Amino acid sequence: MKRAPNKHALKVCVLSPHPLVLAEFSRALDGSDFDVTTRQLETTLGPELRKLVVPRATVYVVDAAHASQPATAALIANILENSPSAKLLVVAEQFSSADSHNLLRLGAKGLLTYSGASAQLARALPQVAEGGFWVPRSTLSEFIDSILTDTHGRRLKVASAKELSRREREVLDTLLENLANKEIASRFNISERTVKFHVSNLLAKFNVRRRADLILLCYQDRQARPST
Repeated sequence: MKRAPNKHALKVCVLSPHPLVLAEFSRALDGSDFDVTTRQLETTLGPELRKLVVPRATVYVVDAAHASQPATAALIANILENSPSAKLLVVAEQFSSADSHNLLRLGAKGLLTYSGASAQLARALPQVAEGGFWVPRSTLSEFIDSILTDTHGRRLKVASAKELSRREREVLDTLLENLANKEIASRFNISERTVKFHVSNLLAKFNVRRRADLILLCYQDRQARPST
């Protein structure tokens, strides 16, 4: 007997050209917490994926193992163009540093290998849906270092900061300069305890757990906005 859908279930769409991948991920997410739609991709050509009509969902699980990097990028661009608030989790056999960095630049919020998907997918999806990240710590650290190097000291402007006080905006700017608590305290002539309080508030308001997640979120927000 088919279970009645849970209207509060997280809407997830799994996209893959491989039917076995779709079946395996459906089994991994079998439960009332998820409303899963699968879509078998009939093409892995970038121009076709760029205009593909995909089902509406909160989180998309994209199988990148059976498509080229340009094709995966085209599919991600398609999803985010048509559903700007959608969250993306990409699955592959493995990720090189270059692959991981490129996917994060494109807007992916989660990276999972096939070997870890069965155990982690059900835990990763709610966190990604809420705006968090599911990325290996070492990968995230490397990418943040590359962001900070590429910006050459320029601040990452964030226009979407939600209900921030003047001091929180100032602290956010310094976090995006990669300053330590002690350096932030010295700049604003406040205690480190006060800095920690503001940082904690910022993480809560942006719904992330770590500074690195906040920097990445701000970076992706900046990349998604047209330059003026």
